[in-house]
Amino acid sequence: MAKLSLRLLRKYIFSRVGLRDKDVIIGPAYGEDAAIISLNNKVLVAHVDPITGAVENIGWLAVHIACNDIAVRGAKPRWLLAVYYLPEDCDEELIDRITGQVDRAARELGAMIVGGHTEFTPGISRPLISMTALGIAEKGRFVSTGNVRPGDVILMTKTAGVEGTSVLASDFRELLLKKGISEALLKRAALFIRHISVVKEALALSELEVHSMHDPTEGGILGGLAEMAYASNVLIEAWEKSIPIAEETRVLCGALSLDPLKILGSGTLLAAIPEDEAGEATKRLSELGIKSSIIGVARDGRGVRVHRKNGKVEEVGEVVKDEIMELWKSKD
Repeated sequence: MAKLSLRLLRKYIFSRVGLRDKDVIIGPAYGEDAAIISLNNKVLVAHVDPITGAVENIGWLAVHIACNDIAVRGAKPRWLLAVYYLPEDCDEELIDRITGQVDRAARELGAMIVGGHTEFTPGISRPLISMTALGIAEKGRFVSTGNVRPGDVILMTKTAGVEGTSVLASDFRELLLKKGISEALLKRAALFIRHISVVKEALALSELEVHSMHDPTEGGILGGLAEMAYASNVLIEAWEKSIPIAEETRVLCGALSLDPLKILGSGTLLAAIPEDEAGEATKRLSELGIKSSIIGVARDGRGVRVHRKNGKVEEVGEVVKDEIMELWKSKD
């Protein structure tokens, strides 16, 4: 899957939204995780996300990734609508596995599937899911992506490429075995799926003074930083040496010549917070058993500047191509 270019998004998507509604506080916009709609003294937070870059854990991912984008707004995910696109040769066992994953993930988060749609879709070779998530937040307490301010530090939870590591270990297992990766390492990497949710840490940080939160998905950590920076019209300067990368991620990416900072990033939370809040933020996350790191700072300017370990400086554009998606093209 590749996103539309920003030129196409701005020309055909963001500009064509039907009748403008005064109760829509945040609608379709670059980098914004979810819509914010006024409900008197509260707001409805709404988000939809497709899962097209995974198969083995597609149901689990669909729930957690959609709910992540509700939580980074400072809202608890409560309701879900699932649309299942199934290959015409799909058997009952696959349907059972996918819907079982969806049910377990929703129960874990305390959310309910309240509707959706199912169909056998001609022309597809693997299942796809589109998941909508909804939640409620206090009107003055919601968080947006595009509110990073110069002077903020950029906090990151867990490690880079959590989702991507699990997808590689599960859906590209045979390829990695042929490249000499051990069964034991692949088993550990596949279990990264357990750490996909950022709901707990996002809701904890929303109780502090947090200016922006974001759940990086396609394009990984660098894609997430780019969306925060360009949506906020600031320059984010980050240091690769400060970005934690798990050994499993490093090994799998090395075997496939992938950049760990540019693979599916769900499971990591990015947050922009005032420097004097950083200590309290890391303390609260630590109390929840969640590791966090300060990986950069926001300055006047626009864009993302990454200081690589090799001494080079990489300027990151508005759109970062996810390197796992290129693997899917060759696999399909």
